[in-house]
Amino acid sequence: MPLGEDGNGWKKKTSDIKENYDFKEVLGTGAFSEVVLAEEKRTQRLVAIKCIPKKALEGKENNIENEIAVLHRIKHPNIVTLEDIFESTSHLYLVMQLVSGGELFDRIVEKGFYTERDASQLIHQILDAVKYLHDMGIVHRDLKPENLLYYSMDEDSKIMISDFGLSKIEGADSVMSTACGTPGYVAPEVLAQKPYSKAVDCWSIGVISYILLCGYPPFYDENDAKLFEQILKAEYEFDSPYWDDISDSAKDFICHLMEKDPLKRYTCELALEHPWISGDTALDKNIHESVSAQIKKNFAKSKWKQAFNATAVVRHMRRLQLGTSLEGPSQITPTSPCHGLLLPEEEEEGEEDDLGNGEEESCNHQAACSARKELIMLEDLVKP
Repeated sequence: MPLGEDGNGWKKKTSDIKENYDFKEVLGTGAFSEVVLAEEKRTQRLVAIKCIPKKALEGKENNIENEIAVLHRIKHPNIVTLEDIFESTSHLYLVMQLVSGGELFDRIVEKGFYTERDASQLIHQILDAVKYLHDMGIVHRDLKPENLLYYSMDEDSKIMISDFGLSKIEGADSVMSTACGTPGYVAPEVLAQKPYSKAVDCWSIGVISYILLCGYPPFYDENDAKLFEQILKAEYEFDSPYWDDISDSAKDFICHLMEKDPLKRYTCELALEHPWISGDTALDKNIHESVSAQIKKNFAKSKWKQAFNATAVVRHMRRLQLGTSLEGPSQITPTSPCHGLLLPEEEEEGEEDDLGNGEEESCNHQAACSARKELIMLEDLVKP
C-alpha cells in the first residue's frame, strides 16, 4: 500500500501516552528515538514503545513512514509485531511486541550443548519469516544477528526478526539501488552499487548460517576497502579445524546462499527445500565449545547504545520474577518523552553481559565486522 493512502487512519491521537501506559525503563537510545519498556494500564501487559520526537523527523518523515508502513502490514510468528501507533503534538509512539529472551549469540554461548541441527532449526525459522516478507514484496535489507532476538527466556523459545528501519516495500518488478546495510552481511551487488532485490536478504541469511556454524564471520579485514573486496569477489573459506566437523550438506547450503551471482543464488523457497533444512542431514554432534569460543572472541559487545537492548529486557524480566524494584537515579533529560524513567544500571566491570573480556573487546576489531559500523548512505535514514 502506498504511504498515506489510508490517510494514516492507523495512528491514534493522544495528549499524553502515559494515560495508556506506565513507562518502566529505557531499553535503548539512538540518534532519533528512545525505546522504553512500558506496561499497558488496561491489561498490565509489557510492551516496548519507540518514542520519536517529531522535531527529529523534520525532513525525514518519509523514512519513518516507510518503517511504519512495513511493520503495519506484517503478521508472522517470527517477526516482531507493531501493535499500535500513537501520535501526540510532539511525538510519535510505536508500540511494539516485547521480546524478552535476549540476543542470539548470548543464548548460544549460554548453552552447554549446541549442534548443527540447532543452527538448522534457527535458520529454518528465519527463512520462513523472510519468505513471508518477500511474498509480501518486502525486503528487510539489514538482516544480521543483532536483529535476531528470542521471544522469551524459555529453552525452546522461537527466534524473532526485528528492526525494519532499512526495509523497503517493492513495487511490481522493482529493483533497489540505495547502498545500505551492514558491511559484514551486505551482498556483493549492493557494494557494487548495482540494482538489487530480494536476493540480498538470502545472502545475509547465508552469512548468518556461516557464523552460526563456526562462530566467526566469513569476511573480515580491519581495512574496509579490503573487506569490501573480499565480499565483492565472494571470497570465503571453510577453514580447518573449525569446519572439520561440519557436514558437507551444511557447506553446500551456505554456498547456495552466498552465491556471488544473485540470479543463481537460492531464494528462500529453494533454501527451505534444501536437505540441511527440510531433511535430516544436519548433524547432532556437539559443536558448542568451538563455536561459543569463537563467538566470544569475534563478537565481544562494544559499549554502543542499541535501539533495542535485549539485555535490559532480560534484566527487567528477572527483576519482575524476583520481585525486586528498580534502583538508581534517572538519567533522562526533562525534555525527553521518557523523563522520570530509570535507566538500567551500568554493567559492572567484568560482568558477563558482555561476551568476552575487555582485552578481547579492545583487540578484536572483528566485532566491527559484525556491524557496529553502519554502511548507510541514506541521507534521510531515521533509525534509532
